[in-house]
Amino acid sequence: MLFFIILSIIVIFILSGIKVINQYQRGVVLTLGKFTGVREPGLRIVVPIFQQLIRVDIRSTPIDVPKQEIITKDNVTAGVDAIVYFRVIDSPKAVLETTNYVYATSQFAQAALRDVTGNFELDDLLSKREEISQQIKEIVDKQTDQWGIDVEAVKIQNIELPSDMKRAMAKQAEAERERRSNIINAEGERAAAETLAEAARIIASTPGAINLRTLNTVERISTEPSQKTTILFPVELLEAVKTIGDNMKR
Repeated sequence: MLFFIILSIIVIFILSGIKVINQYQRGVVLTLGKFTGVREPGLRIVVPIFQQLIRVDIRSTPIDVPKQEIITKDNVTAGVDAIVYFRVIDSPKAVLETTNYVYATSQFAQAALRDVTGNFELDDLLSKREEISQQIKEIVDKQTDQWGIDVEAVKIQNIELPSDMKRAMAKQAEAERERRSNIINAEGERAAAETLAEAARIIASTPGAINLRTLNTVERISTEPSQKTTILFPVELLEAVKTIGDNMKR
């Protein structure tokens, strides 16, 4: 009976030292509290009680940066949030240099987000997201390098403005659209006037053109049912009346 108890204890002791490390992980081994190596993916054996294996995920990991209340360079209060993508490239550093590398990266990203966005005016904050994101990435990446972390990208997601600022921007956009519409209408009217003036000049300089235009108008009117009576006068008669009128004025 004692033999089976001892045998069971030995088996449990051996099995507790068998560890499986997934392909996307690395195992940091501490022997009596001291770092003694990194275990690659696969079936690995450690000495129970004397050795500890800490698994570290080396996949690209996204973390949300909560909304930060910031004051822009032109004294506008806004809420800005972002997302950070990072990857562990040095497993021992990630374990030994900080108590929680995910939390530490998130906190430093929040501080960098506030510092960088506060140096821009509101218009630049809205139009230069890529430039601002790159600056935040460089700052965070420099700090987290000592933790064995590589920051792959930082993306600003939302920029929340005060309600009065939103209304002011909406009015400004509406005024700009109305201004452009007025300009387009004015340009259209000018083009139409120029076309009419050119047509009148051509008709005036072309003998018989006005007669053809008149006949065309009469033909179009005659095809439509109407209660109106149309009386036509010869052009020569109209010109004679005009000549008589000019002579009388003299």
